[in-house]
Formats: sequence, structure tokens, C-alpha cells
Amino acid sequence: MSELDWQKSTFSGGPQGECVNVATAPDGTIRLRESDDPGTVLATTPDRLAALLQHIKPRRPSS
Repeated sequence: MSELDWQKSTFSGGPQGECVNVATAPDGTIRLRESDDPGTVLATTPDRLAALLQHIKPRRPSS
């Protein structure tokens, strides 16, 4: 696999360095890895990642 340009996700946080790294592969898929275990990489499509983020996004209480 070619070298990917990993970036720290804006969803990462915590003072302990709990970071999710994100990169776009040459084929357009999105790659995700945990900074504590960079050898384990998940691959997904932009649409599927967007659907996951929408699903886990906190919902505002209805008035």
C-alpha cells in the first residue's frame, strides 16, 4: 500500500492522546486507525462513514 497522509480527526480528544487518524486512499476510500494501534486500519467509503457519523451524532431533544 502506498504511504497515506494521515491526519488527526477533529473527533479525537482527551488529554491521554486518544486519537483517531484519518486518511484518503488513492482509490477514494477513507482509512481510519487508532493512534495506539496504527497497524490496524479500517477502510470504508465516504458515504458509509457519513452515515455512521450521522447515526452516532448526538440528537437534540425535541421541544
